[in-house]
Amino acid sequence: MRAFIKRLYKAARQYTIADYACLKTALFTLGLLLGAYFSRFILNYAALLWVIFLLSYAWVMCRTLIKYR
Repeated sequence: MRAFIKRLYKAARQYTIADYACLKTALFTLGLLLGAYFSRFILNYAALLWVIFLLSYAWVMCRTLIKYR
């Protein structure tokens, strides 16, 4: 399993901006599709999803702007 993860990491280091744009587009559309199919279920947990989003966003910003600066 570690070898597989290392190969994936090595491949990801060679991504171009277009590759990342395609990846983000795919993830965004997957989120939209899941939201469309499970809208009632997701609306019940909207507050929890906002908390998770804000915490993860703060984590990424701290790592990006402070630790790796």
